[in-house]
Amino acid sequence: MFARAAAFAVVIITLAAFDGAAAQTANQPPDTMAARVEACTPCHGNKGEGTSDVYFPRLAGKPAGYLYNQLLAFRNGRRKYPPMNYLLEFLPDPYLQAMAEYFAEQRPPLPPAGATDVGQQVLRHGQDLVTRGDPLRQIPACGSCHGPALTGMEPGIPGLLGLRSNYISAQLGGWRYGTRTAKSPDCMQMVAARLTEEDVTAVAAYLATRLAPVNLAPSPKGTYVLPFACGSEPE
Repeated sequence: MFARAAAFAVVIITLAAFDGAAAQTANQPPDTMAARVEACTPCHGNKGEGTSDVYFPRLAGKPAGYLYNQLLAFRNGRRKYPPMNYLLEFLPDPYLQAMAEYFAEQRPPLPPAGATDVGQQVLRHGQDLVTRGDPLRQIPACGSCHGPALTGMEPGIPGLLGLRSNYISAQLGGWRYGTRTAKSPDCMQMVAARLTEEDVTAVAAYLATRLAPVNLAPSPKGTYVLPFACGSEPE
């Protein structure tokens, strides 16, 4: 909790500096990439690798289309998190696109696989859902969208590696209860709505314990066929 409060304080100080610089330059945003991402790094790391706080996700290496659309969602209020909403409120589309491309190009190593306090039976259940899904409940495998190596697919499907279990669980909960949404067809909402609390715990625990593959890059667009009527465009 202290780490998160400290990160918020740094973000607010950085935003204040941005506001002062903007006032001196006729409201023009900073024109260097280092300045553009400076407010991101206290929470997400210098290269988007993530920090010790489990609720701030890794950005590095995710498809630029996905990152850009999430920035738009925070700026426009479709995703709600006050520090992010405030940070992005007045930033133009090209500015956000450049930020997304910067983090998409970063390739810092994944953190060590997280420890877990769940039992082997729970991990096996998570592995089953991630790798095979549950056809009886019409739940596709996570890998059928996010890729066999779970590194995502261009231009808009994110990788699932390098994330803490609490963050994964919170996002799946957001999809289940409608606090996180995507354009139609909202495939993540359809999948998450079929998951139980036990499923979410198992999937989150299993994903958080996965080791890094040799190649962390997202798969090229169209590498594999997606379930339902889902497309690979950013959500």
